Amino acid sequence: MFKGAFTAIITPFNRDQSVDYDRLEMLIERQIENGIDGIVPVGTTGESPSLNCEEHLRVIETTVQVCRKRVKVIAGTGANCTKEACELTAAARDCGADATLQVTPYYNKPNQEGLLRHFETVADLGLPVVLYNIPGRCGVEIALDTVVKLSAHPHIAAIKEAAGSVPRVSNILQRCDISVLSGDDPLTLPMLAVGAQGVISVASNSAPRLVAEMVHAALDGRWEEARRIHQRCWRFFNAIFIDTNPIPIKAALALQGLAEDVYRLPLTPLRREMRIELEECMRELDLLPSNKS
Repeated sequence: MFKGAFTAIITPFNRDQSVDYDRLEMLIERQIENGIDGIVPVGTTGESPSLNCEEHLRVIETTVQVCRKRVKVIAGTGANCTKEACELTAAARDCGADATLQVTPYYNKPNQEGLLRHFETVADLGLPVVLYNIPGRCGVEIALDTVVKLSAHPHIAAIKEAAGSVPRVSNILQRCDISVLSGDDPLTLPMLAVGAQGVISVASNSAPRLVAEMVHAALDGRWEEARRIHQRCWRFFNAIFIDTNPIPIKAALALQGLAEDVYRLPLTPLRREMRIELEECMRELDLLPSNKS
């Protein structure tokens, strides 16, 4: 059900820090035009912790309306409170999202029984669930045994793996029938090589065609082509994580003239020396407009 290149889309802000919904529509259209298979709004890259509930749901609704079933929409509706996650997920389901991205509850660090019950409760709402394992941000990992148990639920369809471990992808695929999507751009190709079905990408905000072509080549068995793109993009894949996501990728879009370089505190703009490094990587990939090259 979930296969290919999905973009964890940014939430663009106006200079006054209000959400720029017109810009969001433009960014989504650009993704679709460049071969991306799906859009993931209001995840970490979409600055979900900085949006209020009304903004959160309007970003999802806008994404669904713009996509018009041309590509899938996996709505970020996770929370560290199960009740809140259920309320957001039900709203996403009702407005037409294809699935929900459910991050591991953060800060309260539930044990594995708590994780199991949390994800099952959300999945019981009937919207397909993509689990999101990112222990570096959440402080707790979805244990392999827990993934195996959750994979038996009829509405848990996939897992986004952002723990930095290719062997974990192999272990998941050996033990259960669930799709794995990479959550680390630098590890996308290695994860595809061992059986992952795609990526939820940060890099594709800036370079959608390159990411889509790399993933599609790998899934079609055109490994030499996929490796060429991976090597070409390697420096950029790492540069977009030189500071806290989504700071570098928003800076990249600003350099391309596609979004304002605006964040909500506690996030702040990219430091000058990091911006210089990022711009060099983008120039190598011809990602900058002609007046920047």
